[in-house]
Amino acid sequence: MDLNLSPEEKDIRDWVRTFVTKELMPLEQQVLTRERNHEPGITHDELKALQNKAKAAGFFGIQTPESHGGMGLGAVMTSLIQAELGRTFVPFRFAGDADNILFSATEEQQERYLLPTISGEKRSCFAITEPGAGSDARAIRNTARREGDEWVINGEKTFITGGNEADFVMVFAVTDREKGADGGVTCFLVDRDMGWTSSPIDTMGEWGPAALSFEDVRVPHSAILGEEGHGFDLAMQWIGKGRYMLPANALGACERLVEMGMEWARNRKTFGLPIAERQAIQWMVADSATEIEALRWLVLAAAWQVDNGIDSRQSQSMAKLYGGVKANEIVDRVLQMHGGMGYTRELPIERWYRELRLLRIYEGTDEIQRRTIARNLLKGHASVRGHLG
Repeated sequence: MDLNLSPEEKDIRDWVRTFVTKELMPLEQQVLTRERNHEPGITHDELKALQNKAKAAGFFGIQTPESHGGMGLGAVMTSLIQAELGRTFVPFRFAGDADNILFSATEEQQERYLLPTISGEKRSCFAITEPGAGSDARAIRNTARREGDEWVINGEKTFITGGNEADFVMVFAVTDREKGADGGVTCFLVDRDMGWTSSPIDTMGEWGPAALSFEDVRVPHSAILGEEGHGFDLAMQWIGKGRYMLPANALGACERLVEMGMEWARNRKTFGLPIAERQAIQWMVADSATEIEALRWLVLAAAWQVDNGIDSRQSQSMAKLYGGVKANEIVDRVLQMHGGMGYTRELPIERWYRELRLLRIYEGTDEIQRRTIARNLLKGHASVRGHLG
């Protein structure tokens, strides 16, 4: 069991660490100020400039195959990169990536959607969640009715990440009610100019999801992604592409938060001593560090399984569940360590507090992860001994 990174892997991680420290962290105060004025933390042009800096150093298409101009990095390396990016709340992502299910598109669809997404000419969004179908994705009501060589799409989608900015949507609709999710749901690639609309949803955090509306939106039969009736399989492929990425990002945030908490504890004095000398604070630090280390290995174990072709759904659910719960506990502790200052907007802790709360909801709630984990164990699909058996 080799727990060390190769020299190349260290170089990649360290470059991202330096990039985050020198290019992103100095923007944090600007991001906070803009967000409090209900403006984007960084503009599209600013994001593009940062992405170009990274691209000049070879960081483009982190998981995009080399055949499509990307780095083609594996899951473990990607999770390490995501943890480094998680150390700041500046909304940055490397350019050159595309939704994994777009790689299963036809050659014509790849020319129209995949390649422009990789190059940054187009932006996509994934739309399966509906007002009455969140965790229960099989309950979707959005419909697509065939009329000759066209499909007519009607319905609503909600909490769609990137929906307000997207040029096209991968939308899932019921095409055969009698067959249900297994054989009756189809994915369509639909350009915005085909008629669907979006409106922003105001949330307690800075995540800006959208509500999408489809009213007699007509698309050609060639707009189907994958096979007719097999949309749910694609949806699960998209959802399962990397649940380990979310707790990986939270891992970086937790590291940074605890570092902030320790620095504060060393300097803040009460009754003549730094609060770092107080047992209550020491226990907060100790518990947080232990949980961070446990989360690190849950994330890396899930990612390692992905890289080695092992079914990692159980491990990813565990990482997602543990990461969401513990990240919220850790940010709460760090806020408590800062006392009243932690509750103010002078420090970014309250910002992280709101952001990390989302981790327990989107891309599978805590309850859904627990349901998945327990079912796999009770039905014998997984063991409490882990994948080593």
